[in-house]
Amino acid sequence: MEQYSVFYRFAVALFIGFLIGLQREYAFNKEGKELAAGVRTFSLIGLIGCAAAMITDKTGSPLPFIAVIFIIGLLFLVNHFIQAWHGTPGLTTEVAALMTAMTGALTYWNQITLAVAIGVTITILLSFKLELHSFARNLTRADVFSTLKFAVISAIILPILPNKLYGPEPFNIFNPYKIWLFVVFISAISFVGYIFMKLIGANKGITLTGLLGGLASSTAVTISMTQKSKSSALLAKSFALAILIAWTVMFARILIIVAVINSSLVALLWTPFLISIVSGLLYCIYLYRTQKAEPGQEQVAIVNPFELTPAIKFGLLFTLIMFVAKAAQLYMGDTGLYIASFITGLADADAIVLSVARLENNIAAITPLTAVKAIVYATVSNTFIKGMIAIFGGSVQLRKALLPGFVLMMVTLVVVTFLL
Repeated sequence: MEQYSVFYRFAVALFIGFLIGLQREYAFNKEGKELAAGVRTFSLIGLIGCAAAMITDKTGSPLPFIAVIFIIGLLFLVNHFIQAWHGTPGLTTEVAALMTAMTGALTYWNQITLAVAIGVTITILLSFKLELHSFARNLTRADVFSTLKFAVISAIILPILPNKLYGPEPFNIFNPYKIWLFVVFISAISFVGYIFMKLIGANKGITLTGLLGGLASSTAVTISMTQKSKSSALLAKSFALAILIAWTVMFARILIIVAVINSSLVALLWTPFLISIVSGLLYCIYLYRTQKAEPGQEQVAIVNPFELTPAIKFGLLFTLIMFVAKAAQLYMGDTGLYIASFITGLADADAIVLSVARLENNIAAITPLTAVKAIVYATVSNTFIKGMIAIFGGSVQLRKALLPGFVLMMVTLVVVTFLL
């Protein structure tokens, strides 16, 4: 191994230890008391882990590394008992120290990216102590069961499904594994969005709720804000802003979905979607600047979006849409696929987007341009139906605030659609 490479690996180990130690020392913040391990100690631990891995490599024996980890663990074990004796138990710093030594060893073994990722993750977990504890305390029984359900569909059901095509020609497009993978993927987006809302708190602003809620479900945000606008007319602009932000986020979310499922479509899809995102953002900026300071914004109820039954229904809907889209394209050509996309987009944009992207991935299915047009038609119909829900289901004030932005986005979408 060249000398500069050794120095580089030790430098990375030192940086990781310094980063974690800096957070520990900042979080301690108790005058008159000595911290068991701060910036200097954690920096040294990172170096010790790297040095132990080097000695183990040079001697060809794991004993030096095991001995170093044992000694570090023993020292912090003694410190833990002393702290517990004085009424301040806790293992966070001790565990962080052991992980720092392990990441130091990873740097020597040339796992630089993994070591840095682990170090940054440790620092983030340590920094979000209050938020994570608050999140855990606010968990409900439904949240726990929803998490377990998500674990079941992703870690138990998915691996046992067959990963091959079923169905008679030319409808041999049904892959149980990939269909269920899409269910897991969409459920994960909703679940992560819900966790963010719980962790950060929707009570920090209706606008933030629209931003994070759009990651989970723009339709859910639209319905929620529309209902609340009837009883809180003074917050109409805030509700309209949240709805429009959720719609704008939907376009970004679909781009991400398509990029994951079929990256070849992104080159054609990003232009119309970027124009839609920009038009939505422009009106959002206008609303944000013109809305009056409205004290006492109401907290929007956060409901866990993940349930097993809707996930199964999504899988069935996804399968049905794949069949309808394939049949429409086969017997009616591209026009049939466009009609199917527009109609199914009224109910759910994600399902038709996944179906069309999957069909295009099949060499014998449809062209990339046809797939992009079908996806755009689905988003047009989905945005239209959400606009109708908000305009005719909400308060008069919400209608006045939302209508210009809705018209702007719809006109932009329609124009872009005809230019494809």
